[in-house]
Amino acid sequence: MRIVANGSAQRAANKVARQPLCGPRPSISQRPSRLSEKGASRCCLRHQRCPALSWLLGLEAVGVATVGFIPQSLPSITLPSLALVEQLLPGALGIALMSFTETIAAGRAFAVATDPPIRANRELLATGAANLAGAFFGAMPAGGGTSQTAVVRAVGGHTQKASLVTASAAAATMLVLAPLLGLLPQAVLAAIVIVYSVGLIKPAEFASIRRIRRMEFRWALAAFLGVLIFGTLQGIVVAIVLSLIGLSSQAANPKVYVIGRKRGADLLRPLSPEHPDDETFEGLLILRPEGRLFFANAQQVADKMQALVAKHKPRVVTLDMSRVIDVEYSALQMMVEGERRMTEQGVTVWLAGLNPSVLEYVRASGFDNQLGPERLFHNTRAAIHHYTTSFNCS
Repeated sequence: MRIVANGSAQRAANKVARQPLCGPRPSISQRPSRLSEKGASRCCLRHQRCPALSWLLGLEAVGVATVGFIPQSLPSITLPSLALVEQLLPGALGIALMSFTETIAAGRAFAVATDPPIRANRELLATGAANLAGAFFGAMPAGGGTSQTAVVRAVGGHTQKASLVTASAAAATMLVLAPLLGLLPQAVLAAIVIVYSVGLIKPAEFASIRRIRRMEFRWALAAFLGVLIFGTLQGIVVAIVLSLIGLSSQAANPKVYVIGRKRGADLLRPLSPEHPDDETFEGLLILRPEGRLFFANAQQVADKMQALVAKHKPRVVTLDMSRVIDVEYSALQMMVEGERRMTEQGVTVWLAGLNPSVLEYVRASGFDNQLGPERLFHNTRAAIHHYTTSFNCS
């Protein structure tokens, strides 16, 4: 058996060599260390047999890939060569993406109720600072790892002190045990990663995602298959691309709801077969678009509204804008043009529930003057009250 240099075991060996992430928030955790020295010793003794067996059996001579030569000294300060930036940048970006993704994944996977919340920006800053310092020592890329964290958690590590123990052990190994570890088969490192990573596979979560959101289940499945087929980095890229496509599709096709009122209560909600008794108001159509209105979805929103107006034939259309968080210029022009067309058709347009930022844009465009204060309302309930009193409806 021979494990090629670019195979999965080599990648696993490279990952194992990185600094373990001891707990979900090693940079700020303040709880006392509970690193089990007994568990750690048992783990180390178990794996110390592997280099001895490798040497006794002459595994490297028969083609079994081993870790190889490890310098028996601490690294010295070396200024990085700026001439290599252009050559290394594409690969460095990929490594940074993988490192950041796995750091966040490890933090969330091993988080407990008493841990502070995971802040992606802080983790990114900590990882970047570690790699910036490591660049002057020729260090391997630093970052959190799920398999390394699983190993440390398995022997009782929970805080920063576990990281200090790991770092001290790594330094002692480089000074004393480097030749011995050089005999360690890479397959052993891969096996360690696999054994401690099995617990991270949770089929029940896949089933839960599929039951709740089928689209997100497809993204998760695509990421899983992408990693298996193409590799970790390529799989992550596939997942990101598919997620962006899905999010773009959702943003480009926002919902437009017809709003009714729960009978006997002051509750406004979208009309649906689940609430057949909700009341509407003769001649009044309340439409609620949701999300951000911008160039990619402005026409779709206009078409949906026009179709609903043609279907219900109201005398007044109230746009409930309370769920619209932003309006781009092109979408605002769509609203102005839509109001003009509806006026030509004998339909009056009211606006209700404008968020402060959206109201500011409406005023800057002069659309509020076109409507007049009598067609702008603080909320949809005020618009309904004005309609029912003005047109003697109930």
